[in-house]
Amino acid sequence: MRQIAFYGKGGIGKSTTSQNTIAALSETMRVMIVGCDPKADSTRLMLHAKAQTTILHLAAERGSVEDLEIEEVLLNGYNNVRCVESGGPEPGVGCAGRGIITAINFLEEEGAYEDLDLVSYDVLGDVVCGGFAMPIREGKAQEIYIVTSGEMMAMYAANNIARGILKYAQSGGVRLGGLICNSRNVDREVDLIEELASRLGTQMIHFIPRDNVVQRAELRRMTVIEYEPEHPQAQEYRTLARKIEHNTNLIIPTPITMDELEELLVDFGMMDGDAEYMKALEADRAKTAATV
Repeated sequence: MRQIAFYGKGGIGKSTTSQNTIAALSETMRVMIVGCDPKADSTRLMLHAKAQTTILHLAAERGSVEDLEIEEVLLNGYNNVRCVESGGPEPGVGCAGRGIITAINFLEEEGAYEDLDLVSYDVLGDVVCGGFAMPIREGKAQEIYIVTSGEMMAMYAANNIARGILKYAQSGGVRLGGLICNSRNVDREVDLIEELASRLGTQMIHFIPRDNVVQRAELRRMTVIEYEPEHPQAQEYRTLARKIEHNTNLIIPTPITMDELEELLVDFGMMDGDAEYMKALEADRAKTAATV
């Protein structure tokens, strides 16, 4: 059984990309999605629901996770994709990352991973420390796919995620499977992400063009695969799914420095004023990392 994880900057379309890709993978594989975001939106397109009841929410109501039945939190979605959400505490209270640890341990103990070909973890934003690093820190996810775009902050996040993968690759088997470019119609976007991938030592595994059919499907709480299965955008997700299914290019990434990322952005015509903003972000990141 393969275990993969999707990471990426918040708002980049990570959950939409992962669910459409998993819907495509489910055409040839037995798949489970483990949502690792307190918003519990990693499975809503599969279940046609606003949010799935989470493990932590039910555990809080019952008193402990031991009081739960697996059938209460593990649901069948589109094309028999198994769906579960870890959940998290109320904002500002407790560590949301602990929900991932609790959820994965519970699922393993209850046999949820049996009779599967692939498990996909959809992980909050670009957080790669603490509980949110659980899928890679504990060797649960062997393959990481970073959803990014040609936007400055998405690339910044992708490089930071690569740093996290590098850290945990030294002590485990986690590897980077590639960058997924979820297009934002940035100038020279394909060239830009291919260059970033090259510098990280990986590949741009697929470029997903921007198409309004994605939003139309989401309004109906569906993936494009289900909503309009013959649409060219559905074929894009199927192509990405097949590339992931047959991917053998799994590497330990080589994150670049802040200066190198700034140089890359300047070379591709990004605004010079953004560089100072990125330096400030990098200083904040380093300060935060020092306290973790």
